[in-house]
Amino acid sequence: MRVRGERDQRAAWKTEAALFLAVAFPAAGALGALQPVTGIPEEVVQLTQFGPAAGVLVAALVWPERIRGRLAGTGAGTRAGRSDTAWSEAGRSDTAWSQAARPDTARADTAWAGPGRAGLLLLLTAPLVILLAAGAYALLDGDARLTDPRSLAHPFTLILLAQLVGACGEEIGWRCFLQPLLRTRLGPVAASVVVGLLWGVWHVQVFAAPPAYAAGFLLGTVAMSVVLGLALEGVRANRLLLAGGFHTLVNLGMLLTMDEEDGVALPMVLFGVACLLAAVPWLLRARRRSGSLPGHPHPDHPLPGHPHPDHPHPDLDRPLSAAPDRIPAARHGAR
Repeated sequence: MRVRGERDQRAAWKTEAALFLAVAFPAAGALGALQPVTGIPEEVVQLTQFGPAAGVLVAALVWPERIRGRLAGTGAGTRAGRSDTAWSEAGRSDTAWSQAARPDTARADTAWAGPGRAGLLLLLTAPLVILLAAGAYALLDGDARLTDPRSLAHPFTLILLAQLVGACGEEIGWRCFLQPLLRTRLGPVAASVVVGLLWGVWHVQVFAAPPAYAAGFLLGTVAMSVVLGLALEGVRANRLLLAGGFHTLVNLGMLLTMDEEDGVALPMVLFGVACLLAAVPWLLRARRRSGSLPGHPHPDHPLPGHPHPDHPHPDLDRPLSAAPDRIPAARHGAR
């Protein structure tokens, strides 16, 4: 019976992911085709961004309690007997170890562990990405492409608010639904990479651009997904707003400082590299907190009195079980 239950759980997460993707992709295409009819300018918001939200809506109609729990961060995206905030629990264990054996560093470790601090660092990572990408582009091209918000065809306040709504329409699917779902089977980095690849491929029309452009775009989506996945690990409250806020800041930064929408490969490649560089501190932070390679499933930090505090927990390699439970401005999707 236990083996059958585990098989049912494995089948369940695959079914949920497949249904979400089966709706998110065509829904984005349909909404994109509908946009010219609505008269809504793409500079303000792209309707394709609501494709992932449509996928979540359909999944919620099929499994209402399960999806509601996942979106709230309380179940159906968790380990058996433990919440999806296992790294948060690990952070508490690490804090306990620090206080018991390393009192001089306990305060610093606690500061890093808090989801509030991680959220702030996430939002600060967005302008860092733009600064790196736009700065490198200006140096290589010899011209800083800065757009005055007042010169845009529509009020900047309207664009900002609409971009936030559109970004949340994407992030409720990628970061609030699919990421927690994949975390029941994969470690935080591996889950983030898979989500980033799917997120990038979902912008199907970007692959009509030159290969270097598409490669830079895909590198950017994967690297940003890693940043978002690690930053939101263990975060329940305001998860959607944090992810949507990061997404919006990147979109607006690209709108005001880059010209990648013209199909020029260089700014997109530089953007992808900038995202990768911005992801490195998050990967190092994850490794420091886990005491192991961050691609593993939730590691259990050593508790006070553990005979070998620097060694991974014996359960480190044990697979997770499901619980009863303008990012780059492509014409299809983020922006």
